[in-house]
Amino acid sequence: MDNQVFEHFMQVVASRRSCRNLKPDPLPEGALEKILAAGRWAMSGANGQPWEFIVVTKPELKKRLWEAYRDMNRDFIFWTEQMRAREFRHPAFQRPGTIEEQLAYYDDMKGFAHAPALIAVLGDGRKQWATVMGAHAFGRGSTHLTDGLACACQIMHLAAAALGLGTQWVTVHVEEEFKRILGIPDLVKLYSIIPVGYPAAEQKGGVRRPLDEMVHYETYDLDKYRSTRQTMEDLAKLRGEAAESYRRSLQEPKRD
Repeated sequence: MDNQVFEHFMQVVASRRSCRNLKPDPLPEGALEKILAAGRWAMSGANGQPWEFIVVTKPELKKRLWEAYRDMNRDFIFWTEQMRAREFRHPAFQRPGTIEEQLAYYDDMKGFAHAPALIAVLGDGRKQWATVMGAHAFGRGSTHLTDGLACACQIMHLAAAALGLGTQWVTVHVEEEFKRILGIPDLVKLYSIIPVGYPAAEQKGGVRRPLDEMVHYETYDLDKYRSTRQTMEDLAKLRGEAAESYRRSLQEPKRD
């Protein structure tokens, strides 16, 4: 066992942050290639390797992708979040003010358009045919396609962190407009967008639940089981902390 290698690995893992405020400064030469090369070593069902990547650096394309993401959040995600009590909403949707004031906020957002590069992570579902049929028949909501794409994304985020760069996990909920912008074929899925750049603000330390709260040995420890009410209380507390962290990540002054 090489403890030194492990310590270096954990340093990268623990230092990685979702960075929503990136500098427009150029990336180091070869950085994108290193990140992409790391991503292709991800795990996938029967080594089907369903991923493909589009590197976007043209300002006009980045602007159009950001506008599509902004509009998706404003026109779809914002309204679905209104069905939750405020304390349970995603931190991005806990802003104070009237509905009109909250919607107007999107028009002023700078977003990821100014990042020096975006990596669009794509998946070809036909690559799932490489693995066992049980994965298709009994996946029960998860698939070897999205498993593999998640693995590739995580490795690329860690690779960027190892290079001293910041990234953000941009989830694409409604694919169509993004696919039109990038000319992605119908049968290919757009899974995520990864903006890459230097962080524009100091990255704060992360917070994770204590390990002993989530680890069980041999069988499930029912003393650690949380009732639904306790789970909701935990989420409300987590959301409050996350909302504050989210504001800081955007260098946004806190408002009462």
